Amino acid sequence: MQKVLGIILGGGAGTRLYPLTKVRAKPAVSLAGKYRLIDIPVSNCINSEIFKIYVLTQFNSASLNRHVSRTYNNVGGFQDGFVEVLAAQQTPNNSGWFQGTADAVRQYVDLLKDWDVDEFIILSGDHLYRMDYGDFIRHHRETGADVTLSVVPIDEQRASDFGLMKVDGNGRIIEFSEKPKGDDLKAMAVDTASMGLDAEAAKQKPYIASMGIYVFKRQVLIDLLENYPDQTDFGKEIIPSASDKYNLQAYLFDGYWEDIGTIQAFYEANLALTQQPTPPFSFYDEKAPIYTRSRFLPATKMWDCNVTESMVSEGCILKECRIHHSVLGVRSRVGSGSVIQDAMLMGADYYQTPQVRREGRSEGQVPVGIGSNTTIRGAIIDKNACIGDNVQIINKDRVQEAQREDEGFYIRSGIVVVQKNGVIPNGTII
Repeated sequence: MQKVLGIILGGGAGTRLYPLTKVRAKPAVSLAGKYRLIDIPVSNCINSEIFKIYVLTQFNSASLNRHVSRTYNNVGGFQDGFVEVLAAQQTPNNSGWFQGTADAVRQYVDLLKDWDVDEFIILSGDHLYRMDYGDFIRHHRETGADVTLSVVPIDEQRASDFGLMKVDGNGRIIEFSEKPKGDDLKAMAVDTASMGLDAEAAKQKPYIASMGIYVFKRQVLIDLLENYPDQTDFGKEIIPSASDKYNLQAYLFDGYWEDIGTIQAFYEANLALTQQPTPPFSFYDEKAPIYTRSRFLPATKMWDCNVTESMVSEGCILKECRIHHSVLGVRSRVGSGSVIQDAMLMGADYYQTPQVRREGRSEGQVPVGIGSNTTIRGAIIDKNACIGDNVQIINKDRVQEAQREDEGFYIRSGIVVVQKNGVIPNGTII
């Protein structure tokens, strides 16, 4: 793995995750209480002994840059390891922003040429999964592939939401289809048993979809980027164009994988972590840990609380409240008599002193955290939000979509999202 360089795509504007991406890049969005989405691919690289990693960023990248620099400043010890941010920049050859995934890498191709590596592994910054990239890269080498795509088997119900592909008997990709429907969809079915699934699983999942994860031979990536200068996206343009000339192989990944691309997917993936006895994805694997920034926070304090089927991060202060099927981020505060259910609280970046909280209340301000006798159900509360006393965030009218920025919240797919630093006054009903 010393001859592999990782490239993590920091994502575009993240409009489908808005308002969580209003002030931060998509990979910087909080996950599971204490992590960031970017921690997943970086940790997978480190656990796979890939220690040379670039993160390409563009939109709202300040918090992502800060997180990466604080967390991964000593990767690989003395093995020339690094995790470095490459932001979009103007150069004599490029005067604009990244136009797509391939264009982002193309703008730094001269830098990539300087590295004496055999392969580049290109990853997305907004997926939740655990993978040993060593197995992926060994498969790439053993098959003599020029490009290898990691794919997941999926059922017919979800297949039309993805870019699908067909393979021949040797695992070589021979056909692509972007989100096919009807007869076009059925024509993309393959025998996934030949790729390693058991007979029953192959029957249930007869389609293979791209995960947006690729391994390229060093020179192949450089040639493709330079020979197709007008193509800006890997999945839709570069890779389909390469299928005739190059050996494209598929690597089947049969583990948990979730594309955290929408508010609903983000919400459901986080709450799924609370499932008992075994969630679909676990952060408790000592052999392949997920790394993040050390905050040196105190343990969580609870006074007479009822907490069930939930994850509570460090540094929280909970008083006489009930929390069920929820995820609480670092430094979350919940007041007495409050009920948190089916919700994700992202917590806070700082503590307010008791004096500041008292003085703020006396001046009619709402302190950071969740007040007293407040009910939050089916919601995401972003960082540093100030939720007052006797508030109900329950989407009482069952609204599916709403934009109430001036009031501090949005509704996406029926999920209420209180924006970062949002203020919800005492007695508000949403």
